[in-house]
Amino acid sequence: MKITGIIIAVWRGLIDSLRGALVLFSMDKQFNERIKKSASKVDSRRKENTVGQSPAKFSKQHRESKVLQRTVQCCALNGGVCLASILIFEYGLLPSLKYLLNIIFGQSPGMGTFVWSWMKPFLSLIFSTVWILPVFLLSKIINMLWFQDIADSAYRCRQGRPVLLSSISKLLADMAFSTLVQGLFLGQSNLVSKVPLPPIGDILELLHLCLLNALYSFEYKWYNMGWELHRRLEFIEFNWPYFVGFGLPLALSSKLSDSYVIRSCVFAILFPLFIVSGNEAEPVIAVCNCPLKIFSPVVSIANKLIKKMRDVYYFSYRPP
Repeated sequence: MKITGIIIAVWRGLIDSLRGALVLFSMDKQFNERIKKSASKVDSRRKENTVGQSPAKFSKQHRESKVLQRTVQCCALNGGVCLASILIFEYGLLPSLKYLLNIIFGQSPGMGTFVWSWMKPFLSLIFSTVWILPVFLLSKIINMLWFQDIADSAYRCRQGRPVLLSSISKLLADMAFSTLVQGLFLGQSNLVSKVPLPPIGDILELLHLCLLNALYSFEYKWYNMGWELHRRLEFIEFNWPYFVGFGLPLALSSKLSDSYVIRSCVFAILFPLFIVSGNEAEPVIAVCNCPLKIFSPVVSIANKLIKKMRDVYYFSYRPP
């Protein structure tokens, strides 16, 4: 194991993670120009033989890239609607109401403090229930669709047609198992953060978050390449220095606030860029001969849970 190689791989991962912000504005233009050229060539060849489809009809069969459009929409939804409304409420409306109460109860500050002590939690509860919760849940659903659209468009632009897994059932099973593993891995990161030695616990948690965010970013590309979960995890474990660097910016962004909603909004704003970065990146491999088997515990637990659920189902199921 060479320390220099590991440092270089971490640095390359960090640099590659920021590449999406640079290529985002040129990707759509390049891909859509290729579509138009291809459509015009096919149309001219068909006209030589017989009356064929128009270029417009042909281009509709090849979906135009919408990476930039979807990214802007994600920023507008998560930053302009969800995050902005929280910041306006927390740092605009609440301080203004508190200042107004201080003016009203200027002669009796104790009364003003008493009124504000029950008024603030009540307003926060109403705001969270009526606005934040519905918008947050809706944005989660929309983000999943837009993230997939961004990933598919970026993959078609650089790699071509997706390969995917051999069957729909296999794809759904892989996605379900991947979600379970990721959830358990997030729990594992919370667990290691409780290590009594504060620096060690913080470093271990950051390491987990870096690799998890790298998995999030590359998983769309690897799905389209037809990679199953065990291959995706092995690739990260054997080349962990690069993926630690790649996932570092997103991991640090999760430390910006103690609020889960604010962290989620920041993540949703930045994540489309990392999807594009993952699609563009060529990971640095084989710099470390010591794989980091960090996903093995949660994969083992997930397998046992699946086996237990299957055994319970077979035991309770009675065919007619």
